[in-house]
Amino acid sequence: MYVPFDTLPEEAKVWIYQSNRKFSDEEIQDIERDLGSFIENWSAHGHALEASFVTKYNRFIIIAVNQEVQAATGCSIDASVQFIQQLEQKYAVDLLDKMNVTFKMGEHVTFKTLLEFKKLAKEKAVSANTVVFNNLVNTVGEWQDFWEVPASESWHNRFF
Repeated sequence: MYVPFDTLPEEAKVWIYQSNRKFSDEEIQDIERDLGSFIENWSAHGHALEASFVTKYNRFIIIAVNQEVQAATGCSIDASVQFIQQLEQKYAVDLLDKMNVTFKMGEHVTFKTLLEFKKLAKEKAVSANTVVFNNLVNTVGEWQDFWEVPASESWHNRFF
């Protein structure tokens, strides 16, 4: 059951998928339509999940579930991963590789492999003050407070 994202509690579970390229505005419209359909019908053991999604920077898909109403289970999580894999195929993108880093260079959102990011850190092209996207956050509250942070406040800090 789809609910507006901003109505989910801070404890709601989130999954963040980052694309290795920026989606066009038209692709985002299509993705959001498909996400809406998926979320509306998403269930666990026959019970509708109170869930939502947002897209950010034409690059991120954030899916959230209010686990206080109905917890996402293995099968329902598998269904969401299959949905994301379908998006990967449809748009020829990578959304599941966690060995990539997305960060801001000024207002521009930049995507690099982890190895490339480490090299940029070594060359001092990025610093502990560089704003990174910490896709390891687990809840809506963490996403709101700790998703876009200086690298020094994220797991990225080990490179500085």
